[in-house]
Amino acid sequence: MPQLHLYVPEGTAEILRRKARERGKSLSGYLAEIVVREVDEERWPEGFFDEVLGSWEGEVERGGQGDYEAREAL
Repeated sequence: MPQLHLYVPEGTAEILRRKARERGKSLSGYLAEIVVREVDEERWPEGFFDEVLGSWEGEVERGGQGDYEAREAL
């Protein structure tokens, strides 16, 4: 597993240590939990495509595409 290093102000470090202790975790484990939670927000939720997209019923109709636009030469 990759190891990351970061610097935070002393006051922030104390808060992080306290919160880690309150949760019964090491500081490293607590920080890893925060990072994973933050990164997972950018992913599609588990089962999203089955539950949402997989529930589509019917046909998809594509509208007209129109004409090509005239562009200036480069």
